[in-house]
Amino acid sequence: MSNTAQNLASTRISSLLDENSFVEIGGCITARSTDFNLKQTETPSDGVITGYGVIDGSLVYVYSQDASVLGGTIGEMHAKKIARIYDMALKMGAPVIGLIDCAGIRLQEATDALNALGEIYAKQVLASGIIPQITAVFGTCGGGLALVPALTDFTFMESKKAKLFVNSPNALDGNEISKCDTSSAKFQSESAGLVDFTGTEEEILAGIRELVTMLPANNEDDMSYEECTDDLNRVCADLANAAGDTAILLSNIADDQVFVETKADYAKEMVTGFLRLNGTTVGAVANRTEVYGEDGEKSAEFAPVLTAKGAKKAAKFVRFCDAFNIPVLTLTNTTGFKADMHSERTIAQAVAELTHTFADATVPKVNVIIGKAYGSAYVAMNSKAIGADLTYAWDDAEIGMMDAKLAAKIMYADADAATINDKAAEYAKLQSSVESAARRGYVDTIIKAEDTRKYVIGAFEMLFTKREDRPMKKHGTV
Repeated sequence: MSNTAQNLASTRISSLLDENSFVEIGGCITARSTDFNLKQTETPSDGVITGYGVIDGSLVYVYSQDASVLGGTIGEMHAKKIARIYDMALKMGAPVIGLIDCAGIRLQEATDALNALGEIYAKQVLASGIIPQITAVFGTCGGGLALVPALTDFTFMESKKAKLFVNSPNALDGNEISKCDTSSAKFQSESAGLVDFTGTEEEILAGIRELVTMLPANNEDDMSYEECTDDLNRVCADLANAAGDTAILLSNIADDQVFVETKADYAKEMVTGFLRLNGTTVGAVANRTEVYGEDGEKSAEFAPVLTAKGAKKAAKFVRFCDAFNIPVLTLTNTTGFKADMHSERTIAQAVAELTHTFADATVPKVNVIIGKAYGSAYVAMNSKAIGADLTYAWDDAEIGMMDAKLAAKIMYADADAATINDKAAEYAKLQSSVESAARRGYVDTIIKAEDTRKYVIGAFEMLFTKREDRPMKKHGTV
């Protein structure tokens, strides 16, 4: 790093990028403002190191805020350096990675700093859907700066020292930090859902590297694949036993059993993440009813229903995949919608957003029904009706309006128990069985659970050249 002393900000860049690959840009830039004694203050690089390098051989642009220079605060030239990195990344079609450690907007520069921060927002919006944007928070990220990670595609956060907030915990009515630390990585990942990954600084930098290797460089890049050394026809024995925890299921069917889960701590009843199938990156969305830890012990259990948080989580993920031409695989196992007063406030809008996103996406879409698929919740989960290109179903799946016995009770409300049981069996055979759905064309192929990997690989290979024209419009409004 030619003009920057070795400090924490530069060390992070060195640890993130391939060895000796970083080239600094704007290392001689300092603060332009001289108000309030800034003229007497040394501001090397104006508190942010910017440049480019490679991760696993792929070009990326990086900025890393230096908290040792005026607390890493954002001033006019500081922000202009970041904006320039975005300009270069857009021209070259490469990801931008921001490493944040900042005390906020520089008070001495006031409106100049505010305007410059707005210019960063504008560059982020311009880059959205064109190049991947990744943010990692290592120190403070508060106030208006909290919008920066919110405008990016994926956010990492150091689990102990980092703080992320719009209003500090003590500024919230009825709260103070000992009650609920709303700025913590735990709150932002589990409750707010803003943060995708948490961990130590070393884990975060390694996680960014892994994520970057999974993603295309830009929205026109078709090189987000690598040679597959795994058996394409590998039988995944006992895969049916992983139907509850679909994160494990996705790991089992992935090349070399590698699955990168996003927002793993938020809305755990919905799994989102990336895997490779025959070397190609695929985005996965899956309903989940159980969570197992690394020790094999069950840590959580959920009803097989769609929730508002889960639907929003999935919709945001699918929008990213569609923007970057990443195929989408869904694993469906849902019987309806979560039913309580809190959920009812937002569930319709959230599921409408999910439905809109799946229907609007033009990338290859494959759905595998691994359990129950009931009612309009099933329709919203990438069903054939809203655009799935291929739908597979395990041979023990159930597809229909609702549970057969409940349907019989509604249709024959005054009948005795024997009649209801008979009608339930008839309903299950005629309306809820996987064979019935396949006869109507709603399921393309009935498969055994252990054959899931080879079928979805074959499907995405067939769909590789998919092209789909849609009516011209500026954008949807949902």
